[in-house]
Amino acid sequence: MRIDKYLANMNIGSRKDIHQLIKEKLVIVNGKIVKTPKQQVEETDKVCVDGNEVAYQKYHYFLLNKPKGVLSATEDRSQKTVISLLDPQDRYQGIVPVGRLDKDTTGLLLLTNDGQLNHELLAPNKHVAKVYRAQIAGVADEETAKTFASGMMLGDVTKLKPAKLKILKQDRENATSEIEFEISEGKYHQIKRMFGAVGMKVTALDRLSMGNLHLPSDLKRGKYVELSLDEIKNIK
Repeated sequence: MRIDKYLANMNIGSRKDIHQLIKEKLVIVNGKIVKTPKQQVEETDKVCVDGNEVAYQKYHYFLLNKPKGVLSATEDRSQKTVISLLDPQDRYQGIVPVGRLDKDTTGLLLLTNDGQLNHELLAPNKHVAKVYRAQIAGVADEETAKTFASGMMLGDVTKLKPAKLKILKQDRENATSEIEFEISEGKYHQIKRMFGAVGMKVTALDRLSMGNLHLPSDLKRGKYVELSLDEIKNIK
């Protein structure tokens, strides 16, 4: 690929910035000064910018603990998005959220430019389990769990796959519950609609895991970590 594309992919700067770096003779490949942004390079070449080596990494993976009030989108004219939570040097080309969490839903969200992994985690035929913890207005009980486990109907035409409900706390006096919920699909507002169908309301929703990917207990809201290639192999 061209050296300017290589460096742009590594978030060194815009094409214009990179052309200026080349003009100032600050870009070196395999010990030789780059004279044109059209110069072809391989991923195995040794590339340095202003004395610092820039190793090429095609894909990047960030595990974010999404806070409330942030959109699972790449950009929005008026509202904050999950991409805006990344440090500028981590906003690589093609980085997108894997799936969507509602604006008021918190927890695990993977951001990556690996389209194949995105597909593997979201494709309906892959049956990737997603686990959530939720606060419920209503008393969820074993009958509720049986309804969800049977593969309930959502509306007149949507047959859902079986879901697992684990009841953590019940407060019958105040008519509230705390639960864990596992689903293997991700229809629009699915969990909120499922509880709505049994006369309850989700008041707080937090995603804990997605497949083999788990939210670290010490990762604060709004913070993220970059995953290693070994961790990604585990997910795949």
